Amino acid sequence: MTKQPGRVPAAESDDPSADAASPSSRPLPAPGAAILALLALGWLTAMLWSTREATTSAAAGVTAISLSAFALPGVISAALVAGAAVALAAGNLLSRRYGDWATLRFAGAIGGGMLVGLAAALAINLTYFDTSTTNVIAGTTAAAAIIGGAVAGARSAPAVGAVVTAALGTLIFVVAFSNARDPLFDLFGAGDSQESVVNAAKWVSRTESLVAGLLAGLLAFGYLTWARRRALRHDPAAPALRWPAYLLAGAGPGLLLLLAEMIIRVGGRSLLDLASALSEADAVAQTSLGTSRVDNGIWVLFVGALTALIAFGRTLGPAHIDDEPDDSPEHVGNPEPVAARVDPEDDEASPAETFGTFDADPAKADPSR
Repeated sequence: MTKQPGRVPAAESDDPSADAASPSSRPLPAPGAAILALLALGWLTAMLWSTREATTSAAAGVTAISLSAFALPGVISAALVAGAAVALAAGNLLSRRYGDWATLRFAGAIGGGMLVGLAAALAINLTYFDTSTTNVIAGTTAAAAIIGGAVAGARSAPAVGAVVTAALGTLIFVVAFSNARDPLFDLFGAGDSQESVVNAAKWVSRTESLVAGLLAGLLAFGYLTWARRRALRHDPAAPALRWPAYLLAGAGPGLLLLLAEMIIRVGGRSLLDLASALSEADAVAQTSLGTSRVDNGIWVLFVGALTALIAFGRTLGPAHIDDEPDDSPEHVGNPEPVAARVDPEDDEASPAETFGTFDADPAKADPSR
């Protein structure tokens, strides 16, 4: 089968996330962005409320600083995801009203992230006690929301929606997993010695990261599959998402966790230093928790990416080969087409072609012949 000149085939498209075979194809929207924004905002509100309850119920001073440092990673991760979700919904709204203009979409995403960041910072300053750590938490949370909005300004909206969905599911799972920590410590042999407790803690952390990565990959794959089917119902000629989109979506939650850790160590450095200076045990705890968060992000990144890619690979069918030989008896054992096999004798002209038209009626034949 010949290919039309000047047309890029579907399998050779340079777009890493969509098939651009159709010149009139437009980027796919992210379905359910408004619902994701509401869920992410609800999760951010829950994290802010729980942090406030933990710090206000504790005694003023060193205990509040320590608890604020322990609660900061959960707030920053929630703000990052909430900023991305709200920015994604704003980008979808702008695309429907004004068309797919990349600059306008990115500006809307930044605006959505800033809106979430300012609202979170205002809520922290109004509801938290006025301590030295309040402004640090508020400023770091606002920065995380704005960065999340910038991440959501990417052109591939379905991939961003899959990352937000998988990241939100991963954060909820990590909190829910805390209820299973004690049984797992007993399962992995935590005893009276400190060495057994440390070894059990490592295995519990690895189990949590592995399950979180599997969940992230499956959620990302499920969201992209749903987005593809929804797009096909509205437009049968919608561009198809390719494997890099699934790889990025599966790795996205891990990347967001690592990005949140960078924000914590840069924006929340003063709070972490205050908590580490309280005692030697607090310093060891902060260092251990930071290392554990980095390891968890790396595990979620690779396991999520591999899970989403394997799930996508299982949906692929066999490759179609152009000019596939026929199964007729003439082709069995001989790949050359019948029409291409010409006997040497067939190149010679036939007697009828040499002497003209042959009259088959003997009565009309020439007597002399």
